[in-house]
Amino acid sequence: MGKILKKYVETSLILRIAIGLVLGAILGVFFKNLGFLVLLGNIFIGALKALAPILVFVLILSSIASSKHIEGKIIRDVLLLYMATTLIASIIAVVVANVFPVKLIFPGSSADYSAAPKGIGEVLSTFILNIFTNPVASLVNGNYIAILFWACVFGIALKMAGDKTKDVLKDLSKAVSKTIAWVIQFAPFGILGICYNNVATSGLAIFKNYGLLIVELVVTMMFTSCVINPILGTILLKRNTYPLLLRCLKKSAITAFFTRSSAANIPMNMELCKELNLDEDVYSVTIPLGSIINMDGAAVVIAIMTISAVKTLNIPASLPLMFILCIIATLAACGTSGIAGGSLMLIPMACSIFGIPQDIAWQVVGIGFMIGVIQDSFETALNSSGDAFFTAVASFRDWQRTGKGDMIKF
Repeated sequence: MGKILKKYVETSLILRIAIGLVLGAILGVFFKNLGFLVLLGNIFIGALKALAPILVFVLILSSIASSKHIEGKIIRDVLLLYMATTLIASIIAVVVANVFPVKLIFPGSSADYSAAPKGIGEVLSTFILNIFTNPVASLVNGNYIAILFWACVFGIALKMAGDKTKDVLKDLSKAVSKTIAWVIQFAPFGILGICYNNVATSGLAIFKNYGLLIVELVVTMMFTSCVINPILGTILLKRNTYPLLLRCLKKSAITAFFTRSSAANIPMNMELCKELNLDEDVYSVTIPLGSIINMDGAAVVIAIMTISAVKTLNIPASLPLMFILCIIATLAACGTSGIAGGSLMLIPMACSIFGIPQDIAWQVVGIGFMIGVIQDSFETALNSSGDAFFTAVASFRDWQRTGKGDMIKF
């Protein structure tokens, strides 16, 4: 038994999910009453739903409590670029999702949600009231707006705590992340159940929708990486930065695509920065930091998946409401867990802005895991290559300010 479990864990998660996806589709076509498979999907989604509020709360609380004041103009510029591009990515994603809406399929749910918010005033009122909900009740009910607020408040208050307390918070954060990682190890069984339920209920036509969704996500990410990022770099440096982008894609994006982890790709980015002769005191801070907060791809996933759910449920959404989604997607992306599929865990928080019920929001997460084999690889490639690219851009800009512009070599 131990050998079988070891072999299972050592097998690529992508391969295991792909096998679960195929088996679920085949069984869904030929067998319509395998209730235990539906149960597998429900258990998987239930486990994620139970742990996600705790994960968000602990990660943000620990991050703020343990954060240190970082000085330096270059590092400031890098952080601004990280945040600006994540916001831009979320705006682009919202525009794309509205221009090319993709309808999702939610087995057993209505195509319309009558309790949808009627306007921006109602949304803002509900939003503000939800912020000040009891923190314990928020964790129980999955009120992510309040979870974010109270995590920030407690995190700031705990900045004055001793090092031992902060170490405990870090250990707690790692423990929760590890627990989520264990649950995701069993994602193939959950995906098998989710895919079976979808195919048995709605037929193979669902894969047309999922294919369109994958194309929309990938194209938006590639546009952000290959158009928006180099344009910003060119504006800042007043020179063509495509050669630098291509070098980052070749050195960083390819490995990140297959590892599907920005944290695991840190050594490759550090080596690239060294090859570009950047200051080690700078990139030793910005590269690890980027693996946590530079999450353009995550913002794209959160925004597009949320808008797809909104369109599917025929929920009216005004322009101000869309902008609120962009802000929430940006902030949520910066707090995305470093584990595979981490961005999907924050979709329910974005869905809550539009009054989408939790059971529907977690079905969106389930769909995200089904397409995650492709989506997560492109997402990580965009995020990780951006870490190196913007570290280099900010460093080269500083060289230009200090009269070292002739040292810039891509």
